[in-house]
Amino acid sequence: MQPFHLAFPVTDLEDARKFYGGLLGCPEGRSSPEWVDFNFHGHQIVAHLCTGMQTDASRNEVDGHGVPVRHFGLVLAMPDWEALAAKLKAVGTKFIFEPYIRFKGEPGEQATMFFLDPFGNAIEFKAFQDISKLFAK
Repeated sequence: MQPFHLAFPVTDLEDARKFYGGLLGCPEGRSSPEWVDFNFHGHQIVAHLCTGMQTDASRNEVDGHGVPVRHFGLVLAMPDWEALAAKLKAVGTKFIFEPYIRFKGEPGEQATMFFLDPFGNAIEFKAFQDISKLFAK
């Protein structure tokens, strides 16, 4: 699988380093006074300094929840997802919605959680018991 690249806005690079590097454990790559690269489980995400943040409040209904339309995330192995969920709960993360199993008993059954970074960017982490069901209809 080829790594993806995602750039997103932040208002403070040091806070971005604490959140993405510290809490989420993403090693830091290159940086400048305007941006910081992070290794997001083998993918390149880049926090770009932005003085005026505009978060998109648009939401779509998915499994009874208002999912932020603008979000990014990662599909983890189930044990890694469970460990991250426990870590985030332990530090008092305010979730958009708490970790839970979505689409129970359906082909796309998955564990999911949504939360915001310190800048209002929505992040989703999900996991499947059977990764071959990632694109199941």
